[in-house]
Amino acid sequence: MDCFKKLEALIDAGGSEAVAEARMLLAQFEGKSQALAGAIDEFLVDLMTLVFLLETERHAFHSSARRLARMRLTMVRLHSA
Repeated sequence: MDCFKKLEALIDAGGSEAVAEARMLLAQFEGKSQALAGAIDEFLVDLMTLVFLLETERHAFHSSARRLARMRLTMVRLHSA
C-alpha cells in the first residue's frame, strides 16, 4: 500500500494514533518545497480536528471533517508529484 492509500485509511479509521502515523508517513516529503510543507501542515491540522471530533463523539461533523481532510490530502498529493 502506498503512502497516500495509508493516509486515506487513517482518515477513514480515525483513532488517537492517526496523527502520529500520518506524520511518520509524511516525513519522506520533508524539505521538498514550501508549498508542500504548507499542504502537509494544513492536512495535519484537519486530521487533528477529525480525531478530536471522533473522540468527542461529534457525529454531525464526522463526514464534513473527513471530506476536508481528504481535500487537504489531495493538495499534498498534487504538491508531491
